[in-house]
This record gives sequence, structure tokens and C-alpha cells, in this order.
Amino acid sequence: MPDSPYEGQPPQTDRVVFGVTAVLTLAFVVWGAVSTDTLESVSTSMLNGLIHNGGWAFVLAASGFVVFALWLAISRYGKITLGAEGEDPEFRTVSWIAMMFSAGMGIGLMFYGVSEPLTHYGSPPPGTSPADAGAKMEVSMATTLFHWTLHPWAIYAVAGLAIAYSCFRRRRRQTISAVFTPLIGERNANGSFGRAIDILAIFATLFGSAASLGLGALQIANGMRELDWASKVSTAVLVSIIAVLTVAFVASAVSGVEKGIQWLSNINMVLAGILAVFIFVVGPTVLVLDLVPTSVASFLGDLTQMAGRTEASSDAGSEVDIATWLGGNTVFYWAWWISWTPFVGMFIARISRGRTIRQFIGGVILVPSTVSLIWFAIFGGTAMQLREHGRLSADLSVEGQLFGVLAEYPLATVMSLLVMILVAIFFVSGADAASIVMGTLSQKGTFEPTKFVVIFWGVVTGAVAAVMLLIGGGGDDALTGLKNLTILVAAPFAVVMVGMCWALMRDLRSDPLIVRGEKGEEAVEMAVIAGHEKYDGDFELRIGPADPEPSTTTGTGSDSGTPADSR
Repeated sequence: MPDSPYEGQPPQTDRVVFGVTAVLTLAFVVWGAVSTDTLESVSTSMLNGLIHNGGWAFVLAASGFVVFALWLAISRYGKITLGAEGEDPEFRTVSWIAMMFSAGMGIGLMFYGVSEPLTHYGSPPPGTSPADAGAKMEVSMATTLFHWTLHPWAIYAVAGLAIAYSCFRRRRRQTISAVFTPLIGERNANGSFGRAIDILAIFATLFGSAASLGLGALQIANGMRELDWASKVSTAVLVSIIAVLTVAFVASAVSGVEKGIQWLSNINMVLAGILAVFIFVVGPTVLVLDLVPTSVASFLGDLTQMAGRTEASSDAGSEVDIATWLGGNTVFYWAWWISWTPFVGMFIARISRGRTIRQFIGGVILVPSTVSLIWFAIFGGTAMQLREHGRLSADLSVEGQLFGVLAEYPLATVMSLLVMILVAIFFVSGADAASIVMGTLSQKGTFEPTKFVVIFWGVVTGAVAAVMLLIGGGGDDALTGLKNLTILVAAPFAVVMVGMCWALMRDLRSDPLIVRGEKGEEAVEMAVIAGHEKYDGDFELRIGPADPEPSTTTGTGSDSGTPADSR
């Protein structure tokens, strides 16, 4: 059975979607290159207004996606297969998890694995006042897990599930717009309204993956500095790294999912495992083991407070204004995850055919969340203990802190080189998926977009990443530009995601499996009622051929009018 009615057909470029998005993106690149200061001023002003007026929406939406995804998993809809009934999964579970994890946030864990726990340890979030080092660790780990476990993966799960169900169960095109068919009809989904949705999805994908490329370039550049390969992290060095990574992920992208992405993802999981085990063994092993249950308990205990933190929350005792903190932390993360949902959602949908909704949500949310918990306990716990003992300088840049940790243990040069390789491959495995997804959206949902379109979006992603770094001023301040533009571009797509949830529910309610179940329950209920009324509870239900002419026994569920002992 084909994946959809559109599989096997030659790719057809949607000139409106591709053309409009390409022109606007190229205009952004030219604007950033010609007048960086103006673009920086405009983006900063827009960002401040968005966080002040719309920060609550990001906070509310993210928690809503968590509740929605978990409810679907435990509901009657969880048994629905993302494909034909009884269809087997396309990929083995290990490869499925590896590809999903690499595309979802591999590079983010490398960049923030040390820096985020260390940041919250040194400067606790607004409204918290930990009394000692132990309390600081608990608050830091709870905040880090809040940003990196249930919420981001629930965001991915909602988008991926809606796309997978629409494509493999309803056999529609593999586009974001096709998900909206039950709300706006097929004609509108394939028309101007649908094209507008796909254009927003491409923009979100483009800027989300460009932000990741920028993070990867920053960390690789700092690794080069730690290894004395470069004297400083200049804008020229960053742009050169972006160019090299862009060539690498474009080459991987044109090789296809089964070859390039699966191969790279499996390699990365092995290398990341080696790095984590190394730090676990040579670092504070007992502390890391203690942090795992402690962090989970702190996270669950503080979850409601963290989920409700907005500008209206108290920032007493904090070193930074709460609006500034939210813009650099929670709101940025929710925007970043949302900006990644078109390509991560479409990618995990593409590799999840044949799994049930319950398996899909369990795999997408619980497994990566558990891995993230272990990762942050190892790297964050190690970094916080080093800082507590005065062995890790507070002057290290965010992107250089991981290398600072490695410098305190044996094989520092080898491990630093391994980190740079991991960052590069993590980015390549994620960005090639993004390029394929942008090509898919540009070519009416084709499973195999043409190489020209994939290469175009790959090159443009690199150019946008360079502009985003320039807005931040290059060097250590470049992270600001990445965060600002990611939040701005993700805002419209947050509305699209809410619509995807609504459309998915409309589809699920009319799913053949659900409808059959409802009719079966209704038939049994009516038969039981009729049996009690006619035979005073002394009856039995049987299955037999339908009676061509209704008799007086209709409603009892048996093919005979003779009552029998109840069973």
C-alpha cells in the first residue's frame, strides 16, 4: 500500500509556496547583510513587544500541548495505528529513537548540557531563593528539565502525530496544510489558505534550523580556540564554519533519509554515549547518581510554578528582570521548539509509520526525556560541582563551558575533538532533515523532493544563520541575535499548532476504528436493554447471520426466540 496517493508521483514545485518564501527569505538575507544595525533594531523592538504582550501565550500553549499529548496516549484514540490496521513499523525501534533524538535536539544538548544547569546554579531563576549549594543544584536541575523534557517533546509529538495521522491514516499529502482538511475542507487546504500555512511552516523551519547552525558554529569555534587552532572567535571564523557545515548537511540531505540521516544518527548516538560514559566515570559519579532521583522530584514538585511563570510572577531576589529572563530562557525555548516542529514533526512522522498513537507518544516523549535527564545529570552535575569547588571559571563563555569541564579531566584534547565532531554531525543529521522537509513543503508533499530544491534551502539556511549571528554582533554576543529572531518567527506558527490539535481531534473522532467501536458498544448496549426488558434478564447474546426479515426477537442479540440461561 502506498504511503499516500501522492507517493511515486514526480515532484511538482508549488510556485507560490516556493516563490514567496524564497523571495522573502532572500530579502531578509540582503537586509541583514546591507543594514545589519537596522535589522537588529527592528527585531529587538518587535521582540520586546512580543514577550511583553504575548509571552503568556507561549507559556500556556506549551503546557497545553503536554496535557493534550498525554491525554491522547491514555485515551481510546491511543490504539489507532498510524497507517493501515496491523501494519508493521517501517524502522526498528533503536534506529527510530536514534533518528528522532538526533533530529529533535541533539545539538541543543551539546550546547546547553553544561551551560544551562551552570547558569541557573550561578543565577537562580526569578522567584527562587535557594539557601545553599545543594538547593541551588535542585532548582537548577528542575528548571533545566522543565525546558528540555516533557514540554519540548510534547510539542514535537503533537505536530508529528497530526502529520503522520493525516498522511498515513487518511492518505493525504505530507504537508502541514493537509492536516487542516477536516477544518477548512480539501479545496481550501490545497488553496491559498493552505499555502499560507505551508509558507509559515517553511519560515519556522528555516529560522529554527539556522539558529541551531549558529549554535553549532559558536561551539565549534570555541573548541578551536580551546585547542589553540584559532586565537579568537571572530565573525569570519563563524561564517567559515557555517559554510563548511552547510556543504556537509546538503550533501547528506540529497542522499535521503534511509542512507544519510539514519547512518549519521546511529553514529552520533554511539559517540554521544562514549562521551557521557567517560564524564560519568571520571567525574563525580556518586553525585550524578544522586542527582537523578533528586532532579525528578524537584522537577515534579516545582512543575506547576515553572509552568505558570510569566511577567506577572515575582522576581524578588533575582539578579535579572523577569521579562529579560523569560526572553532568554522559557519563552525562547518554547519558541525554539515550536520553530522546529514543522521539520522535526514531519521528520518523526515520516519515520513513524506503522506505530500506534500510544506507541508514538510514549516513544517521542518518554524516551528522549529520560535520556535528557541522564545527560543533564552527568554534564550539569559535573559542571556545578566543579564551580562549587572553584575549579571552573565563571568567566567562560556559554559555548565554551563544556570545554572548560573537559579540561579538568584526562584526555581533554581528545574529548574536546570528539565534542566538535559530535556537534557537527548532530547538526548535519538535523539540518539535512530540515532541508528535505522544506523541499517537501515546497513541492506539494512529495516524499522525495528534487535535489535542486533541497540544495537551495540548505544554502539559504546557512545564509540566514550568518545573518542571525551578525545581528548579535558576532563573537560571544552572537547568541542574542539567534534567540531574538527565533522567537519572532515562531510566534505565528504557535497559532498554527493550536489549529493542528483541533484538526487532529476532528479526524480522530471520525476514525473508522473509533466509529466501529462506538457502534459496537451501542449495539451491545441496546441488545442488553432489550434482553432485560423482554426476558427479565434471562437471555444470552449470540453472533449469527442477519435475519433477512425482522422477527419478534429483534434486539435480543440472539438468532432464536427461545430464552436461555444468562451467562
